[in-house]
Amino acid sequence: MGGKYRIKGNKHPRMRRPRRRGRLVVLTVASVVVLGVGGWGTLQLIDVFTGGGKKASAAGDGTDCGTTTKASPSPSAKPLPQPRTITVNVLNATTRGGLAKKTADELKKRGFKIGDVGNATEQYDKKVKGTGLLLGPAAALDTSLPVLGTQLPGAERRTEAARKGAAVDLVIGDGFKELATKADADRALTELATPEPAPTTKKGC
Repeated sequence: MGGKYRIKGNKHPRMRRPRRRGRLVVLTVASVVVLGVGGWGTLQLIDVFTGGGKKASAAGDGTDCGTTTKASPSPSAKPLPQPRTITVNVLNATTRGGLAKKTADELKKRGFKIGDVGNATEQYDKKVKGTGLLLGPAAALDTSLPVLGTQLPGAERRTEAARKGAAVDLVIGDGFKELATKADADRALTELATPEPAPTTKKGC
């Protein structure tokens, strides 16, 4: 037999099989891939059952945060006086006669206490162009005057620092026609006593 090997005697030369390194590399890579996929799948399952440290999709990812408006309680205010505790002087500053008495009678029916009834002083006589002028001491600005103002919407309000006593004046002006209807005045008085709470805006996630 020719070639590289020569056979002598009854022994044959030992021939080694070539190593299949390619197959080993493929098997190794495949094993790594399988392990990686298995580990990733395990982590996904853990995330599903534990939440993965994130909020559920229904809660949003922070970009769907909505803005809610809630009504905050109104700040505590000094209770308003009842009409029966307010003494009103009704004064006529117009050239029309009888307005002071007619207006005073209507205010009395609505529960107000009536003081002086007559013509306005020289300081205001024929000088009030609007529907009327409400006058009172400084303490009446946020108490008696707003309550009396529900009876004559649009009337100007003024306070006099040097004024004594708790009585207030309703000076009838040239633009006066009549008091607000009792229904409207009662509604305004109710809203004045129970103001709506101020809304506050809060962004929640």
